[in-house]
Amino acid sequence: MNTNRMLIKGVHTLVTMVDGDAPLHGVDVKIADGRIEAVGSDLGPTEKGDTVVDGTNCVAYPGFINTHHHLYQSLTRNLPRVQNAKLFTWLENLYEVWRGLTPEAVEVSAKVAMGELLLSGCTTTTDHLYLFPRNAPGELLDVTIGAAGQMGMRFHPTRGSMSRGKTEGGLPPDDVVQDADTILRDSQRVIEQYHDPSPYSMCRIALAPCSPFSVTTDLMKETARLGRDKGVLLHTHLCETKDEEDYCLTHYGKRPLAYMEETEWLGPDVWYAHGIYFDDEEIATLAGTGTGVAHCPGSNLRLGSGICKVPQLLDQGVRVGLAVDGSASNDAGNVVREMQLALLVHRIGTGVDAMPPETVLRMATVGGAEILNWPELGRVQVGAAADLALFRLDRVDFAGAMHAPASALLFCGAGQRAEYTIVGGKILVEKGQLAGEDEERLFHRANEVSDALVTSAEERTGVGYR
Repeated sequence: MNTNRMLIKGVHTLVTMVDGDAPLHGVDVKIADGRIEAVGSDLGPTEKGDTVVDGTNCVAYPGFINTHHHLYQSLTRNLPRVQNAKLFTWLENLYEVWRGLTPEAVEVSAKVAMGELLLSGCTTTTDHLYLFPRNAPGELLDVTIGAAGQMGMRFHPTRGSMSRGKTEGGLPPDDVVQDADTILRDSQRVIEQYHDPSPYSMCRIALAPCSPFSVTTDLMKETARLGRDKGVLLHTHLCETKDEEDYCLTHYGKRPLAYMEETEWLGPDVWYAHGIYFDDEEIATLAGTGTGVAHCPGSNLRLGSGICKVPQLLDQGVRVGLAVDGSASNDAGNVVREMQLALLVHRIGTGVDAMPPETVLRMATVGGAEILNWPELGRVQVGAAADLALFRLDRVDFAGAMHAPASALLFCGAGQRAEYTIVGGKILVEKGQLAGEDEERLFHRANEVSDALVTSAEERTGVGYR
């Protein structure tokens, strides 16, 4: 347990996300042992050794929660060959690059992605690592967990999997898939080694077969049974594109959600990434079973996949969290940018009042906590985890926007960095810079590893990616 103590003094605007609470102004937040101890006015004096953060010119939120990501993809963003590709074409091309993943590539990509998340006020992230090249030494998921420990981020990785390669009718190359026994054995190992279900845990595990077009039906069922036996959550991609829907109709004779029901993948311990193509009846099924959805607006727009029916999902009572998705289909891992996109995209077709800023903020905080079944996250209140994101308001970006400072970050301030990001009472971003990582060094190291990956793929395939 942490023994740190901190006082955040005089926060200009505190958005607690506690149901029924209006934003607070000119308040303090006291932190002890990684938890919020008090919220109110004039909570001092501090004790010797306490950290004091000046919140005078800041708007503060609960730390944002990212409910779907592929950290390793941060090394393969902005590749010209796939800038205008749809999902299946995009995947088929990038699999050739990802076949060369090494432990070093996984480590540096995880640090890049987590650094970008932290700089945008994200304090908890999931990761869907589903690709395990046969020639890659070591345990790649373990590498990401180690990187999260070094970065200080609260982490909910998922042990992903692919078991259906091209020769079995799937999309990925055969040398990046694994057999079911290997997948299930390693899934059990990482749960037993890393999963900590305690309220203020820094690492929890979920199980996450990749998609209906890369995993066998038997593996879907066995994974669900293992996850429930071990008490961990279940995650997969679903209803992301019409191509996926066509695949399921052709290969399984049913729509994707009906296939999920057949494989025992519905319930309050399940959440899907994307969920664009659910019909009205399927949305009712999601609501009735408690199944959640990670909304990824940036990736969905970038790949031209479509727009998730988030207002309808929320109206029906479906749990919805926000997500940046993989950095190669979004080309950014910035949660603030994702919130801004979510605010805007749903106003087309469904009405300008379909997505108010309060709803977006809820998805990025409370919604994410609900998706992960983690009630200690997502709110600023006594007893909650001391995860907060503070953004400076006294900048030209927000000039003229102080009529409603709680929502200024969403309507203004494009590309805004957090002034402070605090996880478990520890400052990980300070004055807009990563506190524990040299950004310039990380930038150059990542580009070297990225160049090696892409060059290897170009030499192997004879295809130009740049």
